[in-house]
Amino acid sequence: MTSLPSSISRRAGDGYRSAAQLRRDLATRRPFVPTATLGGALSAAGPLVVCMAAAVVGWFLIDAGGHGEPSDALRVGASGWLLGHGSGIGVDGVRITAIPLGLTLLCAWVVWRVGHRVGESLSGHGPDADRIADGERDWTVPLASALFAAGYVIVASLTASAVASLSSAPSLPRVIGASLLLSLGVGGPAIARGSGRAAIWVPALPSSLRAALALARTILVWWFAVAALALAIALVLDFSTAANVVSQLGAGAGDTVVIALLTALVLPNAVLFSSSYLLGPGFTVGTGTLVTPGLVVLGPLPMFPLLAALPSGGPGAEWTSWLMLSPVLVAAAAAARWQHRNPASRWDEAALRGCGGGILAGVLLGLLTLLAGGAVGPGRMRDVGPFASDVVLHSMTAFGIGGLAGALLMVWFQARGGRLRARLASVRGRLPGRR
Repeated sequence: MTSLPSSISRRAGDGYRSAAQLRRDLATRRPFVPTATLGGALSAAGPLVVCMAAAVVGWFLIDAGGHGEPSDALRVGASGWLLGHGSGIGVDGVRITAIPLGLTLLCAWVVWRVGHRVGESLSGHGPDADRIADGERDWTVPLASALFAAGYVIVASLTASAVASLSSAPSLPRVIGASLLLSLGVGGPAIARGSGRAAIWVPALPSSLRAALALARTILVWWFAVAALALAIALVLDFSTAANVVSQLGAGAGDTVVIALLTALVLPNAVLFSSSYLLGPGFTVGTGTLVTPGLVVLGPLPMFPLLAALPSGGPGAEWTSWLMLSPVLVAAAAAARWQHRNPASRWDEAALRGCGGGILAGVLLGLLTLLAGGAVGPGRMRDVGPFASDVVLHSMTAFGIGGLAGALLMVWFQARGGRLRARLASVRGRLPGRR
């Protein structure tokens, strides 16, 4: 993490400065407006160029460039990048609104990395650590985040305008909204961390809030790992169906590569579908369908290999109802581990940590689940996705109860272990030779 320059190294009248100090000043005091604005533009342009290059490569792999023009492939790549920002797009009169979250995660990762570098480059601007500690206001991060977001939004808006047509018609407001969410929600914290301001601001937050946030992150990471494992097991158990789908598509080597890439882009969506299934509410894969642990109702499905993970239609097996205990167990295990590593001295503090972290994890999971579905085709396929509102209620309840139980159980074990160690120490003190 970048630390703020001290007041001693920042004063111009201190006389001679070493070459290392000069290099540090140059690295942390780059031009403010160009650095922040270009950083936002580059964080948007990087994944955009990757998407367009991948589209051109896929165009050659599928038919060796026999149909269409390179400009068409570039337009497809740019449209895919916009789709990752929730723009929606029209294809042959069919509106596609589902977001490939794998692409969104790639964009978020690039924004974080570039934002962190921008923060490092601008860390020398504004008041130093001593002056901030004295109460001086520091606008470095807010201003840099605003300029960063402006650069990102400009690239996104120009891309949407260039791709827009009567048939595709990406939604510019949704692109701008997603761009602001990424650049401010991800880029802003990255700039704060890279500039060293986060190291000053975070300790000022209430300890209970910091603990709840950290526990919520742990619960979500563990839960996504469990949901991904469940998805992988379902695919392995019915791998022959996925292979049969690929063979029926008559896909060659190039087509198979493109299908694998598309599957990777929607894997985060599939993990959220798996999460909703394990929580109980389930999801729909078309109008009039339902996939839950207790009941599975399916209709005609598109030929996509990832759909091989769907369970067979009909009432669920008796054991599947026990899957709904998994979120409680995951939250309890995560809270117990957190309490073990960060002991709370009081029962009420541990309860607040566990329950608050679990509820917060449930809210965040519900917000992410909102992004997992959408229209993926005509007719029935306009209604595909988890039941996000039910996921919020189920996850808040399950994670909250599990977090509370796990934290309190670990406090009990720690208290019991402390009393046992005290008794052992007392016994050792009475033994001959211990005095």
